[in-house]
This record gives sequence, C-alpha cells and structure tokens, in this order.
Amino acid sequence: MTDALIADKDPSAGLAAQRYQTQLFGDWSGPATYLAPERERLQSLQWRNFTARQCSSTIGAEISGIDLRDDLADDVVTELDQALADYKVLFFRDQPITSEQQVAFARRFGELEVHPFIPSNTGVPELVRFEKSAEVAGYENSWHNDVTWREFPSRAAVLHAIRVPDVGGDTLFSDMYAAYDALDDGTKARIATLDAAHDFIRAFGGQVPPERADEMRAQYPVVVHPVVITHPVTGKQAIYVNRNFTSHIVGLEPDDSDELLRLLCRQAEAVEHQVRFPWRNDSIAMWDNLAAQHYASSDYWPEIRVMERASITGPRPAR
Repeated sequence: MTDALIADKDPSAGLAAQRYQTQLFGDWSGPATYLAPERERLQSLQWRNFTARQCSSTIGAEISGIDLRDDLADDVVTELDQALADYKVLFFRDQPITSEQQVAFARRFGELEVHPFIPSNTGVPELVRFEKSAEVAGYENSWHNDVTWREFPSRAAVLHAIRVPDVGGDTLFSDMYAAYDALDDGTKARIATLDAAHDFIRAFGGQVPPERADEMRAQYPVVVHPVVITHPVTGKQAIYVNRNFTSHIVGLEPDDSDELLRLLCRQAEAVEHQVRFPWRNDSIAMWDNLAAQHYASSDYWPEIRVMERASITGPRPAR
C-alpha cells in the first residue's frame, strides 16, 4: 500500500519567523531571529593587523596573520582586545609559545590572577595547568564562567593546548548576550534587578583541609553579582549565573531560586548560541569571561590532555 501524500509545501511555510515552545519539555523550536543583527554586524568587520574568520553566527573567530611569540605592537594588542569584545572568543592555530611567552601575551591585557585551588605550572604561578589522563579525568564539562566566586572575576582568559588527543577534548563556548536575548520580555523584567550568590565551595570545597576552612572562607567569602550584567566595553547585557559556582538567587525561596537558575543556565545549551573548537597542539583560545561561558568536552578518557591557562583580572560585574 502506498502512503497517502497530503503535503504540497514545506511544513514551515506560513509560520513566518516564529519560535514555538514545546508543551511537554518547554524547549524552543524555530529560527533564532534575534541572532541576525549580530551575525550581520560581525560579517561586516574588517581588521588592519590580522585576518579574522567568523566561526559561528555570533561567537568565535579564528585569527591569522600574527605570531603570539612576538612582542606585539600596542595597536595590535588594542585591536585584538576589540576583536575579543566583538567575537567573544578568539582562536589561534600553530602558536608554539613557551609558558613565559603565554604569560607575557596575557599580561598585555591586564593584571593576571593566581588561582588558589588549581595547581599551577610550577615555574610560572600565573598559569594553571590542567593535566588529564587515565588517573586524572576531566570534570570541566559543565557550562560556566570562570571564578565568578571572586569579587573581581576574570574578564578574559588565554588557554594554550600543550598536548591534546587526536580525537575528543573539544571546548565549546556559548554567547551569553544571545542567551539573554533569547529570553521572553517577562523573564527579562523579572531578573533585571535580581542578584545571585557565588561560592567557591560548590566546586573546590573538597580541596580545603578542615583546619584551613575558616581561613579560606575569610579570604573568599560568598560574593553577590547581578543575575544580568552590563558588559563594560560593549554595553550589552549578558546572563551571569552558572551551574558551577552560583548557589542561589538572593531573596527568592529555594524552590523558586532553583527553578529560575535552571531556566537561565539552560540558555547556554542552545546550539545556536555556541561555537565548538577542536584543539590541536599549540592552538590557543582567548575568551571574554563576562560575555561567554565555556564547556570542556570530557570525551577523551583515558587519553592525555594537557592545557595551561592564564586569566586576566577584570572589574566587578555590574548592571
């Protein structure tokens, strides 16, 4: 028996550019029309000192034409900083830099932080070292901004791939401007004046010996940041809560806080907001830690993956 045909046009014809929320799961389907202005803006950008190849709709560009081992001229650094603000994350290939050169490059963008809970490169304390193997597996596969438990969190980071598997271990980045833009007007109004608490204990509490718990809590108390921040360079609004470090939304009952955090954190998961970077040895990613969240895919066990990161201290996040 031949199936009866009733379709004479694409099922989407007549729906216009609308998004629909599914009844069972609450997910959204349909075109992400809110991305179009930013995608078109990025496509129009031109640069004097390097070439940038846009990697996704609104986030990520691969930079070529410069060598990060060089002592870059001030105008090159200024233009890279602007490109970072525009693309949210920059990718560089074939950059066999030393640890000292990585730190020198990162320091051109501001003061560097020393992380108290992740082991450093023993010769260069400004570099945290992620050395994964069959014995030390990867647990960074959760969407997050780095160190939001600090009063002055990172504004940017420079990550260098020293040794990566042939397959797996990619890092994904999500545009938190787009994540905010995807919200309905009612949710935007609800979160406009809310604050959230961020706590290092959620991710690093297990590393603190009991005899040093009071010392670490005094040095790194719970901090409060706006749920929605305004980027100090672009003036754009971004969601600034994450699963790793945000404990609750201030002033809400626990169930209401948890429900709202689940909604906001899920915005990073939309594929339309993301770019995925497949690493090769001596690749570098530099990301805006206020505008983007990231997720390190933990799909390479028991292979070895060695990375080093320098983080640039930023201002206190503000509305």
